[in-house]
Amino acid sequence: MPVRYEKGDDGVVTLTFDAPGAPVNTMTAAWKKAFHAAVERLQKEKDSIAGVILASAKKSFFAGAELKEVLKLTAADGPRFFEEIEEIKRDFRALDKLGKPVVAALEGAALGGGWELALAAHCRICLDDGRIELGLPEATLGLLPGATGITKTVRLLGLQAALPMLMEGRTMRPAEAAKLGFLQGIAGSHDDLARMAREWIAKNPSPKQPWDEDNYRIPGGTPASPAIAQMLTIAPAMLIEKTRGLYPAPEAIMAAAVEGASVDFDTALRIESRYLAKLAVGPVAKNLIHLFFDRTAIRSGASRPRDVPKWKATKVGILGAGMMGGGIAWANALRGVPCVLKDTTLERAQQGKAYSEKLAAKRNRPQVPALITPTASASDLRGCDLIIEAVFEKRDVKAQATKEAEPMLAPGGLFASNTSTLPITGLAQAFSRPEDFIGLHFFSPVDKMQLVEIIKGKRTSAETLARAYDYVLQIGKMPIVVNDSRGFYTSRTFGTFVAEGCAMLQEGIPAAVIENAGRLAGMPVGPLAVIDETSMALSVAVMEQTKADLEAEGRKYTPQPGQEVIVRMVKEFRRPGRAGGGGFYEYPKEGKKFLWPELAKHFGRKGVQWDFEELKERLLVRQAIETARCLEEGVLEHVHDGNIGSIFGIGFPAWAGGALQYVNHVGTRKFVKRADELAKKVGPRFAPPKLLRELAAKNTPLD
Repeated sequence: MPVRYEKGDDGVVTLTFDAPGAPVNTMTAAWKKAFHAAVERLQKEKDSIAGVILASAKKSFFAGAELKEVLKLTAADGPRFFEEIEEIKRDFRALDKLGKPVVAALEGAALGGGWELALAAHCRICLDDGRIELGLPEATLGLLPGATGITKTVRLLGLQAALPMLMEGRTMRPAEAAKLGFLQGIAGSHDDLARMAREWIAKNPSPKQPWDEDNYRIPGGTPASPAIAQMLTIAPAMLIEKTRGLYPAPEAIMAAAVEGASVDFDTALRIESRYLAKLAVGPVAKNLIHLFFDRTAIRSGASRPRDVPKWKATKVGILGAGMMGGGIAWANALRGVPCVLKDTTLERAQQGKAYSEKLAAKRNRPQVPALITPTASASDLRGCDLIIEAVFEKRDVKAQATKEAEPMLAPGGLFASNTSTLPITGLAQAFSRPEDFIGLHFFSPVDKMQLVEIIKGKRTSAETLARAYDYVLQIGKMPIVVNDSRGFYTSRTFGTFVAEGCAMLQEGIPAAVIENAGRLAGMPVGPLAVIDETSMALSVAVMEQTKADLEAEGRKYTPQPGQEVIVRMVKEFRRPGRAGGGGFYEYPKEGKKFLWPELAKHFGRKGVQWDFEELKERLLVRQAIETARCLEEGVLEHVHDGNIGSIFGIGFPAWAGGALQYVNHVGTRKFVKRADELAKKVGPRFAPPKLLRELAAKNTPLD
């Protein structure tokens, strides 16, 4: 049974949640049925019980809703889902009004519906463990806390404090939860927790929830209160500016919280249910839930060879102390991995370490820089079980650094190249053991970017791949695995975003329109702004290297639409990007950047017309098609790697769930039809690959 009902000699009933055969407790149909039966029994036997303890037999307390069931919902399921939410709330409300003390004993995480279950208790006592997460992260899944979470949080904290927490899906550790008044106690051990729960029951024989007290008032006031009303006049506009109208959950949370704070408690609960039912059957929630499952798959090692033992790096060498090398050193030291940061001079190496020293001071982590050893001597790399080369993006420079460092590796050690475009198989030729050579593509700035793209060369062994995967997780990053090719996956797909923006500029579409199309589609910044930051000069160098490589292989290089714009910006106008003093934007010493006024003169055309929604669509469809091509060509082996890589590597909008989930969001059949229309109108780069055509014929999704 998912709920055990056990009554002790002291009259205290313990309801223990223990989903059979599952690692965590969730609100499955079986649990709902068992919980309802337990609540009914409590009501019938309440005269003979002293109180109730809610507990879990799992490591966590309760994980919330069964998300796989939410994915199955269609628009027609809305009314049924609403009734199911209301049924759960009736049981939670029955505990509220039981007239007997109910204590939630939390020995592990209580998130989402699990935290709402804990809120049904009159008292919550948690184990003193800083790893435990508590709270309502539903907004991050495109949902809202609709099983009393909004209504109760607002009534416990007040609107002003509750709204940011609810709308951002922020979770808490026990100490913060206690400070906010969500917990009535923190216990040092399992035995202390049980004792404190029983003591609270003995001292509070007839408790009421705060909102059921006759003199209850919402902290800070209702929406009609002057201070709250003033806050609410600007809050919606600030929210739209942040979400760009692409994420319905925060808007629904704000509406449910404000409307609910204007009515009685039980009416507020029904308002909550209506908003949740609408979100749950909508597409954005499904995309964000898919994203959650993709992240879970990666963290559980879905792309890692399974028959290789787990591995940890003990000493890491980093070649090149520039922005990337310095960032990689920080990432290692932050997670307690000692590292040697080598450059051509000690001064340069020390400058690389200074980057970490600045971050450490800013983030109050003074112990971190001590784990970084700057050096100009290759001999200091001796004993490293992993060396990462992060020198300039030229094959001969990388080869020289590799050959110098290889003798210092510990026996059986790994060598990795932090390259964004150069094929790993070719770089591995400078290493005597290509089976131990792999690509580790970090993203800038390393201290903020979670993703690391692991690139398998043609001779990279399964053991090396598994160790690289373990290492990325060891330093708290998110790994995706791709096969070797020019541009790999993320750089190749990122290039299509930039190129499409430049192609639009070449068509005569104003730069400001292009940039706004990118942002309002959900990209972090527009395509022109992002290529300024990453350097157009580097892009031109990569184009020239690619052209030379293809010609050496006897193949023809065909430039993509938009690439001519980048070449002109660098070679004709001497505007290589931000680091070079200016690119598509001007960067004044004081004030905000602004678009280079000469763009209209050089690229503008009279009488050009455009459909703004189509521009947004082009930027997303182009990236999705390139990602699907990577999957078809075997550069990507798993859909989850494509989705995670697109969001965390190149900023594809999370509301769509990733570049491949975006195809599913549109529907494969509809997506292929629209891509063909764009190919006919704009160019063959929009022609969908065979993989998508085959799925469209069956009307089946990518999975």
